[in-house]
Amino acid sequence: MMASTPLLETQALVIGYTLGRAEQRHVAGPLNLALHPGDLVCLLGPNGAGKSTLMRTLAGLQPPLSGHVQIEQVDTQRVTAAELARKLSIVLTDRVEAGNLTVQELVTLGRYPHTGWLGNLNAHDQTVVQEALRATNTAQFAARRVATLSDGERQKVMLARALAQDTPVILLDEPTAHLDLPNRVQLMRLLHQLARQTQKAILLSTHELDLALQAADQVWLMHGQGQWHTGVPEDLVLSGTFEAAFARDGLAFDQATGTFVIHEAGTRAVHLEGSGPLAFWTRRALQREGFKLTTEPDAALRIALREQAGADRWVSYTAGQARAHHSIADLLAYLRSVPGLEAPQG
Repeated sequence: MMASTPLLETQALVIGYTLGRAEQRHVAGPLNLALHPGDLVCLLGPNGAGKSTLMRTLAGLQPPLSGHVQIEQVDTQRVTAAELARKLSIVLTDRVEAGNLTVQELVTLGRYPHTGWLGNLNAHDQTVVQEALRATNTAQFAARRVATLSDGERQKVMLARALAQDTPVILLDEPTAHLDLPNRVQLMRLLHQLARQTQKAILLSTHELDLALQAADQVWLMHGQGQWHTGVPEDLVLSGTFEAAFARDGLAFDQATGTFVIHEAGTRAVHLEGSGPLAFWTRRALQREGFKLTTEPDAALRIALREQAGADRWVSYTAGQARAHHSIADLLAYLRSVPGLEAPQG
């Protein structure tokens, strides 16, 4: 996939703002980036890193300070707005006021770059609109008024409109904002499937780090002072790049789980024996309780995971005593009652 010709690429692109005749605010660059057919790329970074500035620059909504953006090897600064609209579609976070339009009517508006100012749709246009509705699972409420939709449904409709525009490149700025967890997961899964099925290049900016690590083919990672990294998400995790990019006081990124650790490192050592999901969730609970995991087998507290009669069991060893537990809740309650192992005060 990566050997294909990029649908979008930047050459020494510098993004930022012109504040006056001779004053500029540099945000990031020079950037040499590429979006390939069939790829879902996630743009990540803390607030203020310049994600929205990059998205607007790629979309032609604001000019670059220097460098070039090319779509299908054509410089975006050298085409008309109508020509650009046939090459790139963008969905912004701004809530679109659709008036009294139905879902079908709003999605049909995506054909405007192809229909001319009269907006007359031919058979091909109608087919494209229906395919966009089908691909986003919005055909079922095509006759509904947009104003009656939930946030999740509305987001899918806006994606359907972008698909109806039928451009090789689609940009989405925070498409999962304001969605609940099931809708965020569904939308990310849908975007990955659409990139594969349509061979379009899809770039989305997001704060959903965990979902991006699972769904993205590539990650563009922006962080402080214009620093920039790109690559396969797993490579960026293993190299420590994510830890550096999101470093905050009292916050650490766990390479083993691909998540941030919200609890400070504990001071009470525990040796955990076992593997798999049971060990993963037991470790989570112990860390929350203020324990730190150690590889020393002679730690004052040792917990072994056992399978007994088809049911998971935890066996704790402390002060020369062994005790079985039927659940993590039971294990934690016991540990809180053991002198010297109770949670520190203050």
